[in-house]
Amino acid sequence: MHRAYLGLGTNLGDRAANLDRAIALLQQQVGPLVKCSCYLSSEPWGFTSDNDFLNAAASFDTSLSPLQLLRTTQEIEQQMGRTAKSVNAQYADRIIDIDILLYDTLQLTTPELTIPHPLMAQRDFVLRPLAEIAPRKRHPVLRKTIAQLLTTNSKLAPT
Repeated sequence: MHRAYLGLGTNLGDRAANLDRAIALLQQQVGPLVKCSCYLSSEPWGFTSDNDFLNAAASFDTSLSPLQLLRTTQEIEQQMGRTAKSVNAQYADRIIDIDILLYDTLQLTTPELTIPHPLMAQRDFVLRPLAEIAPRKRHPVLRKTIAQLLTTNSKLAPT
């Protein structure tokens, strides 16, 4: 079994219900939920929208490989009504977004998938919920704990 840490976000419809449904589908299709953060409201990142996001981080035990996990999360997004993924940093409102943040201590770079998630250390809305469920988990590239990354990120954030 492997431990996968996922970031979830939604800014359309009943946001809490969207996260609840995504987590239920992940439990059915990925594996047992180990831990889930509280839901955190955040402003859109990388684009302008009137709709704030609701974000969470969750860890799952899974027998899926990283690429199987990616395909499964994308299928869940489609099941929930997401029709397109963000491409070339062109972000838009979405009913659900599921990102693979960490997978054990794996470092992986393929055309389809990069683990750890390449932007996670820059995103407060990822680090805050992830620090809630895994503060001592080490980023396999940056070699800092999630709590340390959150502290560093918070100091860099504009006031």
